[in-house]
Amino acid sequence: MFENLTDSLGQFFSKIGARGKKLTEKDVKEGLRTVRMALLEADVALPVVREFMEKVGEKAVGQAVLEAVQPQEQLVKIVHDELIALMGPGESALALQNQGPTVIMMAGLQGSGKTTTTAKLANRLLQKGRKPLLVAADLQRPAAIEQLKVLGEELDIPVFSETGVTPPDVCEHAVAHARQTARDVVLLDTAGRLHIDDDLMKELEEVQRRAQPHEVLLVIDAMVGQDAVQSAKEFDQRLPISGVVLTKLDGDARGGAALSVRHVTGKPIKFVGLGEKLDRLEEFYPERMATRILGMGDVVSLVEKAQQVIDQDQAKAFQEKMFKDRLTLDDFLTQLRAVRKMGSVKELLAMVPGMAGLKDLDASDDHIGQVEAIICSMTQEERKNPSVVGASRKQRIARGSGVSVNEVSRLLKQFEEVTKQLSSLGKAQAFVDRMMPGSGGPKPGRVLTPAQRKEIKKRRKLEKERRKKGRR
Repeated sequence: MFENLTDSLGQFFSKIGARGKKLTEKDVKEGLRTVRMALLEADVALPVVREFMEKVGEKAVGQAVLEAVQPQEQLVKIVHDELIALMGPGESALALQNQGPTVIMMAGLQGSGKTTTTAKLANRLLQKGRKPLLVAADLQRPAAIEQLKVLGEELDIPVFSETGVTPPDVCEHAVAHARQTARDVVLLDTAGRLHIDDDLMKELEEVQRRAQPHEVLLVIDAMVGQDAVQSAKEFDQRLPISGVVLTKLDGDARGGAALSVRHVTGKPIKFVGLGEKLDRLEEFYPERMATRILGMGDVVSLVEKAQQVIDQDQAKAFQEKMFKDRLTLDDFLTQLRAVRKMGSVKELLAMVPGMAGLKDLDASDDHIGQVEAIICSMTQEERKNPSVVGASRKQRIARGSGVSVNEVSRLLKQFEEVTKQLSSLGKAQAFVDRMMPGSGGPKPGRVLTPAQRKEIKKRRKLEKERRKKGRR
């Protein structure tokens, strides 16, 4: 998701970079022209684009660049803040009740992925210790009840259904049944239509009146673009929508709906669907999405996913290594193996700072197996310090892993690019963190003295000479 927008923003920051200590109006206008086109191509609503560009332009033009900070780094901060303001503030927490069942009503057009999303949300609640009840209240679509029953059986979650009654009756009876059976969350999978009509809205209004849901979540297909945002507006006029769930966000390189729906409807995006599997529903955090769009990865979400397959100490150590630019090929291999357990390879690698910019990165499972074979054919010294791998060593590694020498060279080059980008993006992230509210602003004490810069330069020169000797 957001690949096109991420690319254009990257071009924007590159143009602004190395232009002195002040951002001129000409500099910003040149770059913003590219960003504006990217936002429109990403299917972001025109009024949203206009307001976003105006705010970024006002803050960027004439800003004096703080000492020890590159112009593009300061601009990252400006765009970062405006993206968060555009998509947030976010409130992804559900209004779960302490007493009695929490009733969650799911609404949306047919084909938006509503039934599957209902099951995904039930699965999330189940993992958090809740006892959900799925309710098959879609009596319009053929096989909708059977689909929900299949999903419920897969998750081992009971499904309430009735025939010969109206959807409002089913929902009202389901809430009563939940009280009797001590189910603490009721998820109502209501009927959708191919388009919004008066009959649909009257039925949903009656369900809402009789079931008295604590949450009314609107499920919309992100791939529909601005039509999805328009549908959200129309639903909100008839129902007390409390939040939005964007589905199929992984299948849309544009992502315009995610950038528009909050601004246009005023309703928070609570969850996003990023795949077909029943564990592919994530809470929506504007701050994390902003860093993804800026190509800075999403370390927090990555670590949260990693915690499901590795212990907390390992996750913390992994995060620290990423920001300190101390990753080795062993760390790289451990990361790739964990990726296989955490979901989509391409999506998860995009959460790693620096990975989003690698156009030729092959994220297929077959390629990961090939990478694993190459790294396993290396010595411990070569994994810790890839710079020592010369021509003869590449030939030996290629023979041991069953690949060509070019493939070995390609992996080493990609790893070098990743570590370089980790270094630069880590500085940008640190700057954003220092500028966040409550941080106290930039830390003057962190500015290096001339003596410190000289010492660092000396150490780098010695390290470079040592690496050259190791290649011989």
